[in-house]
Amino acid sequence: KADRGTDIIMYIDDDCKEFLEKNKIEELLRKYCRFLPVPVAFGKKTEWKDGKQVDTEEDNVINNVTPIWTKKPSDLKDEDYKEFYRELYPMSDEPLFWIHLNVDYPFNLTGVLYFPKIKNNIELQRNKIQLYCNQVYVTDSVEGIVPDFLTLLHGVIDSPDIPLNVSRSYLQSDANVKKISSYITRKVADRLQELFSTMRSDYEAKWDDLKIFIQYGILTDEKFAEKAAGIMLWKNVEGKYFTPKEYAEKVKENQTDKNKTEVFLYVDDPVEKHTFLEAAKAKGYDVLLMDGQLDNHYINWY
Repeated sequence: KADRGTDIIMYIDDDCKEFLEKNKIEELLRKYCRFLPVPVAFGKKTEWKDGKQVDTEEDNVINNVTPIWTKKPSDLKDEDYKEFYRELYPMSDEPLFWIHLNVDYPFNLTGVLYFPKIKNNIELQRNKIQLYCNQVYVTDSVEGIVPDFLTLLHGVIDSPDIPLNVSRSYLQSDANVKKISSYITRKVADRLQELFSTMRSDYEAKWDDLKIFIQYGILTDEKFAEKAAGIMLWKNVEGKYFTPKEYAEKVKENQTDKNKTEVFLYVDDPVEKHTFLEAAKAKGYDVLLMDGQLDNHYINWY
């Protein structure tokens, strides 16, 4: 070649002509090269002139070479994290909060994980974490890399130390993957503990959205359950929040059986169970509200 660069010529079969369509090519580039560390140009930029779209001489670079997870947390503001979340999930509600991951020993891992507002169907929330290797998109199916309950988180993790194109059983036995999984679990638990300890009122305000995530973690991950025991909250029908320990202390004088064991009363539907609720209140009993998807499982576990 007389100038720098490489030409790659592809021959497309008739049954694959969709890959010659501009929209299809852009879709693939944005999926797999969206955060590639080198600029990827596809065609020329267009602008409006006299009511018409006109190509300019400037290349249309379709990727972000310095995504948010490659930057220092100290250089970022809350709005930067929210803007990146909107870029990843344009139709989603604003996240509750996030964790910026950045470790280089004993493995390399960067990323940003968001706590989303979880809707009624847990399954719809899965597979929202995108896995990258040196900013190259790999997959959005991270089971085997992070614990099951953490697949409810959204965001990006980037690590060159996660083996690619191998079976899930292999991933689960890989030493680096185990370390990464434990690290992410610990960071999540630490972040929740920090919010609980320093911003209790804000934590309570977010609790109805957080509860299903924390319950799922407690029910499925023993290590997380140990860390989360002190940050679990119960809400009574009056809308007040308590840790299990705080609640036991609250009711021990008035709600104990003959063995001096605290008795916890709850309803899953205050309207339908109105008669029961009023009878309990008449005796001075406090009643918990347990109307979540996992409350029955959690009660049996507790």
